[in-house]
Formats: sequence, structure tokens, C-alpha cells
Amino acid sequence: MVDGSRRDAIKLMLAGAAAAPFSMGTAIAGPQAAPQPGGKAARQRAGIEGQRMADLGDGTYLNPIVAGDHPDPTILKDGSDYYMTFTSFYACPGLVIWHSTDLVNWAPVTAALTKPLGTVFAVDLCKHNGRYFIYIPASAGDRGWALYVIWADHIEGPWSDPIDLHIDGCIDPGHIVGEDGKRYLFVNGIRRVRLTDDGLAADGKLEPAYSPWRYPDDWVVEDFAPEGPKLLRHGKWFYLVTAVGGTAGPPTSHMVIAARSRSIHGPWEHCPHNPLVRTVSAAEPWWSRGHATLVEGPAGDWWMVYHGYENGFRTLGRQTLLEPIEWTADGWFKARGGDLSRPLPKPKGGVSGPNGLALSDDFSSRKFGVQWSLFDPKPEETRRLNYEAGGLRLAAKGGSPVDCSPLTCLPGDRSYVAEVTLELTGGAEGGLLLFYNGKAFVGVGLSQREHVLKTFEYAEEQPWMRVPMQASSIRIRVTNQENVVTYHYSVDGGKTWQLHGLRMEVSGLHHNTFGGFLSLKIGVYSAGEGSVLMRNFTYRAIA
Repeated sequence: MVDGSRRDAIKLMLAGAAAAPFSMGTAIAGPQAAPQPGGKAARQRAGIEGQRMADLGDGTYLNPIVAGDHPDPTILKDGSDYYMTFTSFYACPGLVIWHSTDLVNWAPVTAALTKPLGTVFAVDLCKHNGRYFIYIPASAGDRGWALYVIWADHIEGPWSDPIDLHIDGCIDPGHIVGEDGKRYLFVNGIRRVRLTDDGLAADGKLEPAYSPWRYPDDWVVEDFAPEGPKLLRHGKWFYLVTAVGGTAGPPTSHMVIAARSRSIHGPWEHCPHNPLVRTVSAAEPWWSRGHATLVEGPAGDWWMVYHGYENGFRTLGRQTLLEPIEWTADGWFKARGGDLSRPLPKPKGGVSGPNGLALSDDFSSRKFGVQWSLFDPKPEETRRLNYEAGGLRLAAKGGSPVDCSPLTCLPGDRSYVAEVTLELTGGAEGGLLLFYNGKAFVGVGLSQREHVLKTFEYAEEQPWMRVPMQASSIRIRVTNQENVVTYHYSVDGGKTWQLHGLRMEVSGLHHNTFGGFLSLKIGVYSAGEGSVLMRNFTYRAIA
């Protein structure tokens, strides 16, 4: 349970994160038919800045509960509070922790990981003996995948620096305390390693733990890939919830399976209802559904949190979904969400709190970490950023968007408009991007040294699109209308606008094309020499 003073502090932070009023919008209730190809599912309510909001305001909700690139959710029930964090990949700061009191409305609290670890995959957030832990698989340099841990005495921090557990060659840790009182991590495979009592080091070797249930050979999946083990002790049983089928690839790949045992050491028996969740048709609204955790709701009912790709919008990454489950008389459970294109009843007993985060930023407060992060920075590279009066200065690095570690934020809407003013000094080059990684991005940028406006498509500059421009300040607008991208620019502070001469289609900028499991983010780059000062960033979702 969070004590009163800490709860007040968290409420203040959440109120700041959701400073703008919500738009009530139109609530959509009642069951609807499954969407057909080319058809339309129910629409979410418009929240802050028109962003998608799961809570429909009438006692129902519509997935996703956290829109945009929030994969591999790990959720912790802490008294009447819920905390959740997600894979953050190359972002630093990373591992933003979100808070809820009803499992539907979520708002960010803090970024727990403040030092680069390379690529960060699916983590596990847990609490043991009053202390919070996040177990982190990360890959950097030649070592390959290794497990680390950070800890904090308060969920809002401060969080420790990463501690190397010296457990190599695995990902997707899941923490559990066995019937022997010892702490264990289960990892992909499905393998297990014992931890020391303080949870800060390995106390044994990796060993096989469970041979997962296998689906029929004729199912169309990516690969077997047993991963994402999450464990729960419920009654006399330990339950092991696992993902198989591959995270991406065909829409029907990912799925959720379960097993149980009287002992953490096994033997484990397969759930007779496997798979508990699976996309069975490309006509469904959510693809590659998997990587689930079970959590008890505020009124004692039970729920499953997992991720999936939105049909037609892989560019948004894997988004967080919530589905009710039912415990059966034989001690197993079944998913009861059915058609996720329609509203579902909210968990009972919860208290609705702040939802989402205003992305518009006048840079009068520090949102670096919670909203903004650098893509794949080197150690100590956060020194490139400096808050100034009404702006955020980003020192130049590299020669183009490919190698400059742009500053990025996550949109969660299918369509949106974003604008920013960029002031260049010292011969810098800067611009506004839609950025997947160094191999996949589009954008428009101004070069102060070359006195031209540059255009980037297919992850490279298009020299034939250069526009001579004697300016050191530019305001750029990007409109992403269901993956069709239009740019405008202004050199008089937004009084007059020029339509950019090239429209771009970006629906292919996702994992199945470029790998990495990432999403298409809004990015600002600063390359060459000198620096770029960002002012008055605005964001709004559009229908």
C-alpha cells in the first residue's frame, strides 16, 4: 500500500501529466459485430489533445488501455494502486512507470531507467519485502543479452543504477517467490535461475523449468519462441503464463498459454484451454496478441494484460490490451473478452484517475524521460540536452538523422498533427522526423551551413527536393493521416505556411520490414555542429 504522503505526491505528478481538461466526447456502448475487412470498429473516446482514451465514460472501456508503442506490459498490484511498465528498447531515459486505480485509466509517473543499457526488452516489475524491483534484459556491445536489476524503496524513485546479475544469454525475466521462500527468475526457454535473498545476484545456474505446450503444426505462426514467462501463486497452485508463436510475422502468430504446478520446481501441467488468447484471423482488430500477465482487479475479479498490433497500424508498435478472465471450477482460467472491437465492462470497484499525457510542450517543465527520450544514446549523452527559457536545446551529433540519436516521443493515435519551432545555431542542421530507426524514417530539416531545406525519405536525403533557404529558424508541421504524411513549413513563426512538395506513405515502416520491434515515433534531430533549440511543440490527434 502507498502511504498518504507518497500517494499525494503521486497524485500531484499525475495531475501535472494530465494538465489539460478531458473532452467528454461521445461514449459508445453495447456489443457490436466483429469488424469485417474494410469495416469500422467502435471508436474510442477523445481525451486530452484528442488522444484516444479507453474509458468511454459509461462504465465500459474500449481497447487499447495504453495506446501506442507499449509492448510487453508488466503490471504490479500494490494495495489499491496499479503500476505498469513496458519494453523501452533504445529509449533513454526508459522504462516509464504508469499508474492506475481502475486498470483502465493510466498516467505516467516517472522513468525508472536513466542510464543507457543498449536495447532493453521485456522486463518484470515486482515488489518484495517492501522494495520495488525491475528485472531488465539488455543487449549492448559484443556481450549479447544479459540480465540486470534496478530497485527503489518508493515507486516514484529514486531508482538505483543497473546492477549486473551476471546471467547471460536470456530475455524476458519473470520473478516469483517459491514455496521454499526463495526468489527465482523464469526466462525465455522456459528456464529458471535462483536469486539471492536480496534479489540482486544469481544464486545458482540457469536450468530447464518447463517444456511449453505446442500448437498444431499447421497453424500459421512466426515460430515457436517460448518467451515472456509470468508467474502467479493463486490458492494452492503456481500458474505459469507464457507466450509462444513469435511476436510478429503473420497476424495469427502470437498467443497466450498457461501451465500450473503445486511447486515452483514442477512438474507443470498444461492448461486444457490452451491457447487462452490468440488472433485467428487477419480480419480481427488486434494482431499477434500475447505476452500476458494476470492481475486481480479492484473488486477481486481477475484480468489479463497483454499486447497486440492494431490491424493496419503496425507503425504504432504493440499496444496494451486488457481482457477479463474467469476462474473455472477445475482451478484453471479462461479469457472472456471475446471480440475486442467492442466495448467491455470496466473492472468493478476501481476509482477513475488521470489518463494519458499531454504531448504538447512549451518546455517550461521537464518532461525529458516521461515524454521525451533519446534514441540509442551513448553513455552520458543526456548532457546534450539543456532546458532554457521556453525551450529545450539539443547539441548536435553525427551528420544526419541516421547517426544523431534524435529526441523522440510516442504518438498513440492513428492520425495526428505535430508542430515545432527549431532555432539553429553554430552551423547546425535540424528537423522534424517520423523515425523508426536509422534505416527507416522520413522528415524535413533545415541546414544552417548549407542554407537549404532537406527532405528525407527511404531513410536518406532526396537531393532533388532541396529548397534554397537563408534562415536559421523554422517552424515545421507534420500531419500523419493514417500513414500518409504531409509536411508544411514556415519561416515567419507560423504566420504563413508553405506546403512541402512531397507526400510520403509510411505504413511499411515497422518491424516486419525493418526488424527491431519498434514503432514510428515523432523525432527532432540535431546534426552537424552547434545546436538546435526546440520551442513550442504542439500535438493533437485528428479524426
